[in-house]
This record gives sequence, structure tokens and C-alpha cells, in this order.
Amino acid sequence: MNETTSLACACGRTRLEVSGAPILVSECLCDSCREAADRLATLPGASSMLTPYRATPSAEYRKDRIRILADAAQLAEFRLSPGAGSRRVVATCCNTPLFLEMKGAHWLSVYSHLWPAATRPRPQLRTMVGDLADASRVPDDLPNLKTHTVRFYAKLFAAWVAMGLRNPKIEVGGKVDA
Repeated sequence: MNETTSLACACGRTRLEVSGAPILVSECLCDSCREAADRLATLPGASSMLTPYRATPSAEYRKDRIRILADAAQLAEFRLSPGAGSRRVVATCCNTPLFLEMKGAHWLSVYSHLWPAATRPRPQLRTMVGDLADASRVPDDLPNLKTHTVRFYAKLFAAWVAMGLRNPKIEVGGKVDA
């Protein structure tokens, strides 16, 4: 049986569904994730998705295991710069960040704040800790990896093979400036 989980933006208008288990659950501490989270938190009605030690928690899901259920017209992309290879997708009805999509990637990093706290997927590792000037505030309860590891990429590659090397497109309608 393939378990599904329904998720929604803060106001509930934009909804999505994820199926099955994530490829990986992580917390990213790279410079771009932290900068994007800071900028997105300045949008009207938005709140920060960063942990107290400034990590961005997410569950990495195959694109073919994600469906937009309601109000896809509210989806807009945010890029740190016009030529940035990654984009964060936001529900503009309430300015809730939903997920990160890397250019050419077959997965989405669905932000963990979309789950109720009681059912939120638990992170398995932290990555890009090497981007921090001072990592002393980062807890040591999980592996704290300086960069992405071969094992990290191997999990993503195995998921792509399981998808038949496909890369479904995720359409969004607008752009967000923050």
C-alpha cells in the first residue's frame, strides 16, 4: 500500500499530496538556503522556516510522488538571482514556501514546516554545515556533514533510476520578489 500525506500552505488554499516515504529527510545549512529563507520570511504574512540554528528542514521526494491538489494557480517561483539554477516555489495566497527545485533535478525538497509537528518527518542528517562560519550552535544529534556526500547523491540517483530516468516538470505561474 502506498501511503499518501496531504499538506497545505498556511491558509489552506494551496494543497499538495506526497506519496510513500521520502528519499531522504535532511536539514540544509548552505548559504543559499539560509539566504532564501531569510528573504522569503520578509514577504507579507510569511514566517521563518529556519530552525533555531538556521537550518532549512525538508523531505526530498521524487517528483512523480507529488501532486498539486488545489489552487496550483497560486504557485510562484522565487530565485535568489535571475540566473539561479534553483527555485523555491511559494503559495502566494499566504506566502508559504512549499518546496525547493534544483535545475534538472528529478526530486523536490518539500519543506518540513508543511507537516503538523506531530507527524513531521524526522531529519536523518544535516548537510552543508561547512558553509557556516561558526557551527558551534548546531546540535550533534544527527550526522553534521560539511558537504553533500557520495551516499547522499547515491540515494538521489537510485530514486531517479526507480523513476525510469524521467524528470517530470512542475509548472508555476508567477514570480515572487523578496
